[in-house]
Amino acid sequence: MAHTKRRKKTNRAASLLLAGSLVILVAGLGYPVLWQIITSFQHFGLEQQFGAPPTFAGLDNYIRIFTDDRLWSVVVRSLLFCFFNAFITVFIGLMIALLMRAVHGGIRIVIQIALLLAWAMPMVAAVTVFRWLFDYRTGVVNWLLTSLGLSSFERFAWLSHPMTFFIVASLIIIWMSVPFVALSLFAGLTQISTDVIEAAEIDGASRTQQLRYILMPMVRPVLSIVLLLQLIWDLRVFAQIRLLQDAGAPVSETNLLGNFIYELGMGSHDFAGASAVSLFVLTLTIIISWPYVRSLLKEDEQ
Repeated sequence: MAHTKRRKKTNRAASLLLAGSLVILVAGLGYPVLWQIITSFQHFGLEQQFGAPPTFAGLDNYIRIFTDDRLWSVVVRSLLFCFFNAFITVFIGLMIALLMRAVHGGIRIVIQIALLLAWAMPMVAAVTVFRWLFDYRTGVVNWLLTSLGLSSFERFAWLSHPMTFFIVASLIIIWMSVPFVALSLFAGLTQISTDVIEAAEIDGASRTQQLRYILMPMVRPVLSIVLLLQLIWDLRVFAQIRLLQDAGAPVSETNLLGNFIYELGMGSHDFAGASAVSLFVLTLTIIISWPYVRSLLKEDEQ
């Protein structure tokens, strides 16, 4: 009986603590989303920013935006960019995590320090470094490729062509994201008991079989969450693309969803249209996240 009362008090205290956090979360995130929902159904432009009352527009903003071919080209471009970078990032991060698990002592420490330094570098500084590397006049990349006999890369403007622009952008995104993935997966790998690996070795399991049947299944929860986070982050990329566009890239051909929303809102003062696209991005994020959420719900039921 006493145990039951203590349990109820503990549950009540936990509920109160969670309720406070939930209120703060709803207040911090709920208001901007609610404002965007309301604005997306209004005529809201530059005049409204200076105090003019908005008027109700119904579904006009959604019809106007979603019948614009520019939006769908940006959506396809953003999804391809997102999925490509996320899967490449997770793959490289997994390989580095396995490497850190295989090596010992000083080599592992050097790898971890290098990852932390790359992760700690400010985003603007990282983009600036890559802009220098791929500069068509003084960039090291063009100099190196030209030295190898590829004369077509002499004064080649990487950021002026959409395809090569996204190659540079992907390198930046992957380089900045790999440390988080690698360190997270390495932390998951360290939780696997060495007794399990030793038992597999005694049974004659090869390194490939250990990876496939032991390591990967046991680290799958961590792998799933870092992949999901990477997909969400890569779908919402904005600043890196914007900074690269400032170097002379064709904006209309290199915009992703975040940049498209910025151009609508700050560039064209179409805040209602920007709100409609923002809600669409939120919907895409929920769709991408749903398989993981559903798997969590199934685990709770079991």
